[in-house]
Amino acid sequence: MRKYLIIVSFMFLLTLFGCSEETLNNPTDNLKSYLQHWNNEQYNKMYDFLSDETKSKFQSNEFIDLHKNTYEIIEMGNLKIEFIELSQEEIERAIENKEAIFDVNVSMESIANDINFSEQIKLVLIESSHENDDDENEWLIDWKPSLILPNLTEESTVKVEKTIPKRGEILDRNRMPLAIDDIAFEVGLVPELFINEQDEINKVAQFLKMNSEDIKSFLDADWVEEHHFVPIKTISNDNSDLINELRDIPSVKLNETKARHYPLGEKAAHLTGYIGNITAEELEQLDDAEQYSETDVIGKNGLEKIFEKRLRGENGINIVAEELDGSTHIIAEQPVKNGEVISLTIDINIQEKVYDAYEDYAGTAVVLDPKSGQLLSLTSYPAYNPNDFIYGISQSKWEDLLNDEEQPLFNRFSSTFAPGSALKPITGAIGLNNGSITHEESIEINGLKWSKDEWDDFEITRVSESSKPVNLEDAIVRSDNIYFAMKALEMGGDSYAQGLREFGFDEKIPFDYPVKKSQISNSNSLNNERLLANTSYGQGEIEATPLHMALLYSAFINNGNVVKPVLELEKASEEIWLNNIIEVDDASKISNYLRKVVTNGTAKIANKEDLEISGKTSTVELKSTKEDKGHLNSWFIGYPTDDEDLLVAMMLEKTDDEGSSIVVKTVADIISDIKNENF
Repeated sequence: MRKYLIIVSFMFLLTLFGCSEETLNNPTDNLKSYLQHWNNEQYNKMYDFLSDETKSKFQSNEFIDLHKNTYEIIEMGNLKIEFIELSQEEIERAIENKEAIFDVNVSMESIANDINFSEQIKLVLIESSHENDDDENEWLIDWKPSLILPNLTEESTVKVEKTIPKRGEILDRNRMPLAIDDIAFEVGLVPELFINEQDEINKVAQFLKMNSEDIKSFLDADWVEEHHFVPIKTISNDNSDLINELRDIPSVKLNETKARHYPLGEKAAHLTGYIGNITAEELEQLDDAEQYSETDVIGKNGLEKIFEKRLRGENGINIVAEELDGSTHIIAEQPVKNGEVISLTIDINIQEKVYDAYEDYAGTAVVLDPKSGQLLSLTSYPAYNPNDFIYGISQSKWEDLLNDEEQPLFNRFSSTFAPGSALKPITGAIGLNNGSITHEESIEINGLKWSKDEWDDFEITRVSESSKPVNLEDAIVRSDNIYFAMKALEMGGDSYAQGLREFGFDEKIPFDYPVKKSQISNSNSLNNERLLANTSYGQGEIEATPLHMALLYSAFINNGNVVKPVLELEKASEEIWLNNIIEVDDASKISNYLRKVVTNGTAKIANKEDLEISGKTSTVELKSTKEDKGHLNSWFIGYPTDDEDLLVAMMLEKTDDEGSSIVVKTVADIISDIKNENF
């Protein structure tokens, strides 16, 4: 229990012992002692100061428990008591009347708000029964429960009532819902309404995708009587056919209730996440565990977890005294604070468009405004339906999710992948910054393979030859691995790694949604030549998130500045994350090269007559050994050349047959549809 500070104001400085005969009858002395015991939680010693009349009403254990239990219930702390001093004339009158009344001001902290009240303490003078008795006259307290809390009586029961706040909504940039509290139905059975019990149980099990035996166990619970409503499962109001089928069953009753709902379902699952019943472990880890009970829900992942405190709000708390006749009065109250409504920069229409574009390939994509940093879409495919977790996911469906080779539970947009050739413009920018690359310099490269003499059987390959010496423009347009490997070796591992760090590798991105840090290598260094060569064109051990890659490409649009990502609409401010990481002229030239990738290079399939697009392709081969035939992951990072108001970074997995052409076409179509608002 907490320690309580008691402040006592009094006119006379009295000691507890050795008082003169003149001051023995001063009631302030005993009041001071009483309050000192109260401060020390010595309720048994407080009891010794009570009058016989009070003791006849309250046994010692009753008095002690009343204090302890009441203070524990309200979580009392920082108790302060101040009493009004009596004048000398008032003390003399009190001695004459054998009764002293002190005005007392009491304040304390509680689980609700602070409690402040005024009361009176009455002390009565009890004289010795024998004239020559050594016993001293004594002031005793006529105690009453209202000294503990205002207006308490002998019959009062103190209770704490909590009001659970309404969970805040998550909305998109147009205030369309991503996560809301919506109407739902609690499906239950009333035993006395059965016409054909087993048949009706089987139908309910079929419609709700449950086991008939589980439903039977609910009905066999000890508390169930024939007229009782026995809850079975809560369902969404989305499926009108299911609701109508259930209503046709005689014993079924549907009670309207509220439940969390995710209108986009799987299309925004990894973004929104979902809520679920709180666990004992989660309760232990919470800093504000007092806001929760064992029956509450909590954000399990995604934004529901990230913004849990803001979405949750704060409980309303009333400290109430209830009397025997059922009447109540409020002692202290803390109004409920509903959860915040959080508006995102996400656009539901774009989110749906991107998710529907994946079709046959697992993958991930980021869509942002490269000038403001506002995220318009964050998708991971395939996904799960978060509503299944709200309304009770079946064991079979859960096992299907766990065992699915495409890993629908895996959040790809917060994870890292080998960026492949999409890294080449970044490697070029690093070389321009440290002077190892210029736009004018060309390198003579012959053939499709190149290796240093001391590398034995290790060699770098490229997809096409150039009829002339290779410069930076040609290397980006044709995606020449050999050029970038040579230049990285010329820079050296330390210099190139430092350049990557300047571009945000091995650094946490300042973003509301936690994403992994992009890594340079497993050891965070590039002290091996083969690893350095592979890293220069986005393979080796380098990995990056789609968000990081999209942000880096914003530098080619923003005169060398990397924009800071924004997810909350109210925080939109066009801040810069990485300042001047490329010279303005270099950024402009690389931007021109990215347009030529589409017109003359590896992304020609994106060259549309009605919409000019710039970007960079990437195909990453994933294999454990040189002899393996690994799967291909393909990237395309693109944006409309003229407006530069939209940037899409997409990665598709296992595009073995189509290579990068499928992701290039998909991104080009997404950009075109967004620009033309074809949703």
